[in-house]
Amino acid sequence: MNDEKKDILCYRCGNCCHIDMAAYVTIEDIKRWEIEGRHDILDHIRAFDVTWIKDRVVNKFGSNVTTCLMSCVYLKWQGTKAFCEIYDTRTEVCRNYIPGSTKLCPQFKKS
Repeated sequence: MNDEKKDILCYRCGNCCHIDMAAYVTIEDIKRWEIEGRHDILDHIRAFDVTWIKDRVVNKFGSNVTTCLMSCVYLKWQGTKAFCEIYDTRTEVCRNYIPGSTKLCPQFKKS
């Protein structure tokens, strides 16, 4: 990752949240939520059971999930600014996301 992208501020547009967070859950996330007693999050993950398979997200029935129609259930809005309802315990992939690092972000710049 380019060091200059680490300094890009988040616009809070919510674009990076437009897929269900259940697809990105790690074993570490699940362990943390179990310790924290976050059964609300764990129940959501178990109910939707979506995951990455090669280049697409599929549900528990093997059907392709259309990413543009989904957004994380924990994505909320304050006016025009997005925020994460579970920010303090969000998934590892969300913690590691760097604004501007993918085409999902309006600050993405091709080098």
